[in-house]
Amino acid sequence: MRGGMVTLFLCGDVMLGRGVDQILPCPGDPALREAWVHDARSYVELAEAANGPIPAPVPPQWPWGEALPVLAAAAPDVRIVNLETSVTRGDAFAPEKEVHYRMHPANLPALEVARPDVCVLANNHTLDFGRAGLLETLDSLSGAGLPVAGAGRDAQEAFAPAVRPVADGVRVLVFSLGTASSGIPRSWAAARDRAGVAYLPAATAEAAEAVVERVRRARSPGDIVVVSVHWGSNWGYRVPREQTRFARALVDGGADVVHGHSSHHPRPVEVYRDRLILYGCGDFIDDYEGISGYEQYRDDLRIAYFPSVTADTGRLAELRMVALRARRMRLEPATGEDRAWLRTTLARISTGVAITSERDGTLRAARTTRTTAQEP
Repeated sequence: MRGGMVTLFLCGDVMLGRGVDQILPCPGDPALREAWVHDARSYVELAEAANGPIPAPVPPQWPWGEALPVLAAAAPDVRIVNLETSVTRGDAFAPEKEVHYRMHPANLPALEVARPDVCVLANNHTLDFGRAGLLETLDSLSGAGLPVAGAGRDAQEAFAPAVRPVADGVRVLVFSLGTASSGIPRSWAAARDRAGVAYLPAATAEAAEAVVERVRRARSPGDIVVVSVHWGSNWGYRVPREQTRFARALVDGGADVVHGHSSHHPRPVEVYRDRLILYGCGDFIDDYEGISGYEQYRDDLRIAYFPSVTADTGRLAELRMVALRARRMRLEPATGEDRAWLRTTLARISTGVAITSERDGTLRAARTTRTTAQEP
């Protein structure tokens, strides 16, 4: 913590399974049960066809690429990632799913290298290999010393926040939630006597009040509260009204940052009551290269978000965003043209903030007078 500010690292989906798992030192079983692809190595071939050969096996730091020096330079106090894959050797494919992600537990160094302080797990791939796969995921992450939120052996554990002390009595509390709109089956919900995820059927006022009550019970004076939410569709910039209402209700009830994810590309940024709402952070690490159909969204571009909030109030002081792009299943610096495209796009789709570019290419968001996130 520097100058009374707490800096966070937030990003979208970190998917180290399937094709990414196959290029790491200890690839798991490549078998898939997708409609058109039956071998995870096919995703490696697609990426190589698009951007060139991948020198497999790659070292654990490969998927993060230039994100690692970016993280080192930013020196965030708390690093939060949405881990969108199970960590298991299991082969009990969830029958209601069309796509399944898993990484071999021996490849966890590819996650550890980024030194995440919290892995949020309330998403639509955590139980891709059933409850046995979830339990192995929890055990694997615990064994590696990686704290989690949003999934657990029962509902109490799943809904509990991860707590990260920062300095001088300041703590960051991270709650993780997943809604049905992101594709999480209702059957995955954690219960009193059942492992699962922190599941919300819908982003309603009643659901927001329940989350706010958990925040009130858990927080102490001086705590900074992050609510990480997996919600919404994969594509498109429009933010449904119920998501806007839900996010603002969380802020009204005490959340300092709302960290939204699920979309494959960034969605609007909002500053509401001096608190940051990210409606969708986009993907960060995955094996989606070479898959066509949505090129207009530039899902090859990725953003590392670095919000700094004041330690005594939780108000947003600044938001820095570093643009990267995925090539050969590795993050590399975005070009000047890429950064300009992202700045223009974020400025067009966001309301309540102005997006500017610094000399070093970093994007910065500053509050303006508009306050409603909507489709451009």
